[in-house]
Amino acid sequence: MGTWDIGPFDNDTAADFSYDVDSAPEGKKAEVLRAAFREVTETGDDYLDADLAVEAVAAAALVASQCPGGEPVTTSYGPEKPLGELPVELRAEAVTALDRVLAEPSELLELWEESDGEAWKAGIRKLRGSWRGLEPAGRRLPVSGGLHVGEHSAQDFEGGRGGAGVCGALSCRGGTPV
Repeated sequence: MGTWDIGPFDNDTAADFSYDVDSAPEGKKAEVLRAAFREVTETGDDYLDADLAVEAVAAAALVASQCPGGEPVTTSYGPEKPLGELPVELRAEAVTALDRVLAEPSELLELWEESDGEAWKAGIRKLRGSWRGLEPAGRRLPVSGGLHVGEHSAQDFEGGRGGAGVCGALSCRGGTPV
């Protein structure tokens, strides 16, 4: 995998995935994204191949770009053709896939950890925090490093401020209740 930066499309595999998305017929692009998420989540506890993880991260970035406040995909390595409106249920699939990418055993996670990948992991956490309303009240969805969607520390939850008191009824972004 040729990688030149930490963004979701800053590698050859993601650029190839963009071509696959562009090649899908109009109205079928969401199926390409869904397939990328399922390839990752269906590995269960088995070793997750880096290429599958990269495609899921790129797919998640495309889904997040359609969320309120989501970052648009502006790189020349992303899809060139419009995606159309993506089904909202892809958001939950993206969350599950990103959680799996950040969980052992994951080749992509290992590769980034070998090269001091804290900035990459922070980018995945930020991407992971693009979705609102996917956590039940008082429940946090863990992400690598003991942080959850809003990136509160475990101390926030165990040290007296925890649960719904920190995030309100829904997930949060950057520590701000939504």
